[in-house]
Amino acid sequence: MIAYILWIAVMVLTAPLFLSLIKMIKMWLLFKKPLSPLQGYRDFSKLLSKEVLISQEASAITHIAPYMVLAPLVVVLFLLPPPSAKSFFISFTDAFTLTGLVALSSFFLMLLGLDSASSFGGIGSSREAFISALVEPAMILVIFALSLMAKNLGVAQATINLAHHFPIEHLASFAFAGIAFFILLIAENGRIPVDNPETHLELTMVHEAMILDISGWYLALVESAAAIKFMIFASLFVSFFMPFGMDAPFLVALLIFLLKVAFVAILVALIEVNTAKLRLFKVPNLLGLAIIFAFLSLISYYILGA
Repeated sequence: MIAYILWIAVMVLTAPLFLSLIKMIKMWLLFKKPLSPLQGYRDFSKLLSKEVLISQEASAITHIAPYMVLAPLVVVLFLLPPPSAKSFFISFTDAFTLTGLVALSSFFLMLLGLDSASSFGGIGSSREAFISALVEPAMILVIFALSLMAKNLGVAQATINLAHHFPIEHLASFAFAGIAFFILLIAENGRIPVDNPETHLELTMVHEAMILDISGWYLALVESAAAIKFMIFASLFVSFFMPFGMDAPFLVALLIFLLKVAFVAILVALIEVNTAKLRLFKVPNLLGLAIIFAFLSLISYYILGA
């Protein structure tokens, strides 16, 4: 249990580090002055020192929503697969539980954008709903397909089963699921080509549009939620598709886990540098691919056994 609590604490504390790592690699590849990997922590401390300012039109929802954006994601952290097969974990979590909690966080983020009564907030919330409606079904399908391959519907136990017996006989289904989940990782975290988290151009922004009218502690909570969400999706990706190192001692397994998450962050940075942002009405084409690959994963598993 002590190892389990330590793992949760490490995930929370290192979440801003990986988003800073993405920015640092992007700046380095674009021949710009690189950011410090500690920039995320500096931004958080800066926001804590600022006054909380909200729209005059805002209701009590604006005071509640930042906490409700973060809270479901913190709960998800306790339900994730462990870095070590010998560690304590919660075994009853399935695809619907994880997807529902992530969707609940997105719901309150959309409410936060709408409650400011600004046009930007409404635009961002409608776009977030548009993207989430395509992401969530694909996420359920992917996790369900992987759980079937691992012969256990519990997400944590499924990853341990995959670590002990990699499904070579279902490699095609496994590859389709991996492609689909990586697209979902990019879309749900608002990364290029779906969204650009570093822009404030009203014609393109999604996530940033919903949080333009908050500041201070509330903005720090929402930005922390964004960092934790990336950690959740990166953790699920490496646990399902890179399940090696789980049989090592806990501290070694934890270090391997963090290195795998760093690899995912580097991969996301490389994609962002080499890819242009899609127009909003072309985003469904990309997310449609995720749904197609998720269905292909299930179909090839059931019909072809591949």
